[in-house]
Amino acid sequence: MSTLAVDQAASQSRRKNRKSRMAGIVPAIIVGIPLALFVLFPLTHILGRSFSTPDGYGLANYAAMLGNERFLRITWNSFAVTIVTTILAIVFAYTFAYAIQRSTMPFRNLFRLIAVLPLFAPSLVQAQGLVLLFGRNGIINRTFDLGIDLYGYWGIVIASVLYVFPYAFLILSAALAVADARIYESAEMLGASKWRAFRTVTLPATRYGLAAAIFVCFTLVITDFGNPMVIGGDYTVLASEVYNQVIGQANFEMGTVIGMVLLIPAAIAAIVEKRVSAKQYALISEHSKPLVPQQDRMRDRFLLAAALLISLAILLIVAVVVFASFVHLWPYRMNFSLRHYAFDVQNGIQPLWNSIYISVMAAGIGVVVVTAAAYVIEKFPSPATRALYFLSILPAAVPGMVLGLGYILAFNNPMNPVYAIYGTLFIIAIANVYYYHAHGFLISGTSMKQISGRFDEASATLGGSRLQTFTKVTLPLLFPTLVGIAVFFFMRSMVTLSAVIFLITPNTQVAAVSVLYLQDRGATNQAAAFSVCIIATIMVVLLAVRLLLNATGHKNVSLIR
Repeated sequence: MSTLAVDQAASQSRRKNRKSRMAGIVPAIIVGIPLALFVLFPLTHILGRSFSTPDGYGLANYAAMLGNERFLRITWNSFAVTIVTTILAIVFAYTFAYAIQRSTMPFRNLFRLIAVLPLFAPSLVQAQGLVLLFGRNGIINRTFDLGIDLYGYWGIVIASVLYVFPYAFLILSAALAVADARIYESAEMLGASKWRAFRTVTLPATRYGLAAAIFVCFTLVITDFGNPMVIGGDYTVLASEVYNQVIGQANFEMGTVIGMVLLIPAAIAAIVEKRVSAKQYALISEHSKPLVPQQDRMRDRFLLAAALLISLAILLIVAVVVFASFVHLWPYRMNFSLRHYAFDVQNGIQPLWNSIYISVMAAGIGVVVVTAAAYVIEKFPSPATRALYFLSILPAAVPGMVLGLGYILAFNNPMNPVYAIYGTLFIIAIANVYYYHAHGFLISGTSMKQISGRFDEASATLGGSRLQTFTKVTLPLLFPTLVGIAVFFFMRSMVTLSAVIFLITPNTQVAAVSVLYLQDRGATNQAAAFSVCIIATIMVVLLAVRLLLNATGHKNVSLIR
């Protein structure tokens, strides 16, 4: 009898375990289906099309590209720009972040705000501003007759440094924000100079932040085509070549081959960054003593000068774009005028409204999908959640142009059910959501891990279901994070260019692409006006959300992530 009871208990335990595993697998599959559809499916089409030849499938496209001297030169151009830009951006961003977090210089909050200002504008605004200042008709170039030839390699590098600087700054600022004062006290007691303490303590402690910043800068630069299109001149890079092959020549096979070439370094960079970050350990323990920066006049003066120069460069670029939008005809009739805000071009102001509609949709959809993925992985552990985690972070290694090109190949087919939304604002919103999915997912997942499992246990003890626990406990605790994620998706959707350039139609034109087209055809003032409208829209939304958070008692929540 006792043996029978043991067998029954074991059988019940096995059934319970199977039921528990199924309870975890089903949600993972449900959440994973959209990721597979909107990320994996387009990538398989990119891969398949790159091997497609008139004679079937083969390596002929890759052989043609690798044997083409022009393609090899363009590849070299891309890496030459990307590596130099990444080094410069990391040096400037680390200096700026160190000045903010580890010095006592004045106006640190103001400098912090200036540093993130480029996030509010399309990527090509940096090139726009440089052209207005130092281009052939640039105000500084003409005024002082400097004869600067900005178009080409160095123009792309300078514009790209300004473009990726705020991303590197935010990561490195977070890395430098916390430190254990006891380590620095020990170094001082052992006679280490300040420079040696920096080399042996500060730099090693921030190496994981440096790895993340390098990955972000490298990926953003090698896949950006807005700045090269505006200021590159005859200097072609891989991202602009994809655009030329697909839009200019309708050569999808060669476009997909270059897309795969872009995907490889981005994927390798992502893998390396993840491996380095996996070794990260906690720098702060319960016995740690927070580091409080002490006044050092020489250091603070040097860092203040560096911060002023970097801030001046950022402000000058944005200011000249704003100024150009209010003059009659740059640079010949500089009198004040509002005529460029009449938007008497094709579609008028509609691209801006389209961008707002898309960004609102992306914010709503993005919050739902990244929170659902993070919640399932955290609360429904199963073998399927590993695959779900991989799918959730996969977009971090996928360039926007590659994903957008994949959408054309995968969904521009009447036989595909997704074709019903192809050519609409909704498909552009979806592209933005899954292009930035990894970032939103990591923010949501990090916040989810900070919520103790005891809340779930207490709710279950009181008879609450998972749904009740989620709606009444988890969601209220996550509210500030969810608002931040929504703002992130809204901001990125307003300014993104590469992920949507292949998806727009005359009826679904967006503001960032309008800036590119207007700048390309020489309508400098109207391009500047569109850029100013994008910046103003984002600032208004940020202000409104800030007021909402303040009203709900979340004054210390940061909206820039």
